[in-house]
Amino acid sequence: MSVSAVAGSLLHDMRVITGTARGRTLKTLPGDDVRPTSEKVKEALFSAIQFELEGRRVLDLFGGSGQLGIEALSRGAKKAVFIDSSSQSISVIRENLNSAKLGDRAVVIQTDALSFVKTCVEKFDVAFVDPPYKDGLIQKVLPYLVAKMSDGGVIVCESPTDEQLQPEIPPYGIYREYKYGKTKITLYRPRSEQI
Repeated sequence: MSVSAVAGSLLHDMRVITGTARGRTLKTLPGDDVRPTSEKVKEALFSAIQFELEGRRVLDLFGGSGQLGIEALSRGAKKAVFIDSSSQSISVIRENLNSAKLGDRAVVIQTDALSFVKTCVEKFDVAFVDPPYKDGLIQKVLPYLVAKMSDGGVIVCESPTDEQLQPEIPPYGIYREYKYGKTKITLYRPRSEQI
């Protein structure tokens, strides 16, 4: 559902696709900067990494509604850290985690994504990078994010199809790209894993 279709309402809904919270309705805030991942794109994204979530540590870097991290938790991720700079988004993430009964495996932090990846000491197995479509935010965070990934970790970026992402952020490089309408999903993996 497009943001314009719900501009008149305070909130609109998405659902958890599968796992322990399957079918659970999640809320998100409308607005130009809030661009929820469509159900079709989300299904494709999680199909690409479906065997890499069980027991893993997940980072949802531009949390928004938290739907990507919540989907990962529903599918068996051990822990998810949600980052967003907006207090409204943080409130929605917490509400969605409570609704999905997944709050006990989540950490929600209100901070700037770039500041977080520069300073955090934790390592992650899966990172979702789905920023507002502007300002080249993916390119800004990736050089710091690759240092926060565990051995063999995967970084999943969502961007407009016409945005060119750098092919190499050593030791990571683009592994696969998937295009769905105006949306592109890019998977980065260590080059050593791509042989």
